This record gives sequence, C-alpha cells and structure tokens, in this order.
Amino acid sequence: MSRSLRRGGTAAIVLALAAVSLSACSAGSSAETTQIKPDSPATSLGADLKLNAIVAVVDPVQTSGQPGPANLTVNISNTGTTPQTLQNVTLNGAAATFDDASGAPLPGGIVVPAGGAVLVGGDGQPSAHFSSVALNVGGFTPASFAFSSAGKVDTTALVTPASGTYASFGPASPSAGASAGSSASPSGSTSPSAGASASASGSGTPSGSPSGSPSGSPSTTPSGSSSPSAH
Repeated sequence: MSRSLRRGGTAAIVLALAAVSLSACSAGSSAETTQIKPDSPATSLGADLKLNAIVAVVDPVQTSGQPGPANLTVNISNTGTTPQTLQNVTLNGAAATFDDASGAPLPGGIVVPAGGAVLVGGDGQPSAHFSSVALNVGGFTPASFAFSSAGKVDTTALVTPASGTYASFGPASPSAGASAGSSASPSGSTSPSAGASASASGSGTPSGSPSGSPSGSPSTTPSGSSSPSAH
C-alpha cells in the first residue's frame, strides 16, 4: 500500500472518530437540558390535573420564618371530562381559606372546570389565603392540595415576597392599615387646633372692647372741653 493511501485512510479514521465524539457530546448536552426544572414547583395528579407555578407570596416586610399572612398562587388545568373542586390547601401544615374573584368566601372550594384551567391568586381571580403561617422567604415549603374526586397530592411551594412579578399576589399589608390609622389621627388633631384658633378669635372680641372704650372716652372729653373755651 502506498504512503498516500495510508495517509488517506488515517485521515478518514480520525474524521470518523471526531464525528462520533461530537455526536456523543450533542446527545449528552440535550439530555442534560431535558433535566432542567422551572424555578417554581409543579406537579400533577392523575392524568387530568396539572398544577404549575406553585408559589406562596408573603408581605415584603414579613420576617423570614416568623408567622404571618400569605397568599398562594397556582395555575391548575383540568384536561378531564369531569369538573374538579379544590377543597383544601395547606402550606407548612396551615390550612387556607378560599374567596372568589370579588372577595366573597368560597366554603366549598374553587371549581376547576372540565377541559379548562383556573389561576388561583392575583387581581380578578379566586384566592387561597393563609391568615398566619411560618415560611422561610426564598426557600420552599411543604404544600398539599386535595380535590373533590381526584384525591390529594403533596408537593412544595416556592416562598417569595410580594414584589416585582408577584407584587399583586401578596396579602394585604398590615403596615398599610396602621399607617392609615396614624394618618387619620393627625387629621383629627387639627380639629383641636381649629378650636384653639376659634378661641383665639374669641379673645379678639374682648381686646376690641377695651380698645374701643378708651378711644371713645378721650375723644369725648376734648370735644366737651372745647365748648367751654368757646365761651
């Protein structure tokens, strides 16, 4: 075999090995990308129910790990032919209460229609509210969802403050109510100052009467003394 043929065969083998190596790297890379999970937890229950973006939202001023109010937001889709009712939700052992989009209580739970989806939390949506629950902000907390006929699923929820994307999902801030009350009290204190100014204006009446009486009496006396000098 000539040298040129041996060189050509060697080059072909090298190129073939390089192609195999590159294809292996490509397969490994795409395999890794399929393992990437979203930041917010998601789960499913049976073949029909999917729960996506499970997030517990707390007040921005709430101390991490200390009990306080929280709201839950989750997108629930139901691909089945039977409506499902979300009857119970817990975060770290605390149970939620449900309200409809107008804020009226939903003691029976939140209905997820057949072939439809419901966003829990946010403006104009049904809500799941926790009056007091201890959550570590920036971490994850145990969460449980129970449905009317699909059963129960245990998962986790991301805990985040009500800021940025989740600004409209948080609970009503207790500090806002306190500031409203404090602002009302100064405005109420203006009424005493108004009363004080009224009393001050009332004191103007006595000061007017003394000044009037002296000015009247001297002017009368000179006019009386001028008549004798005319004589």
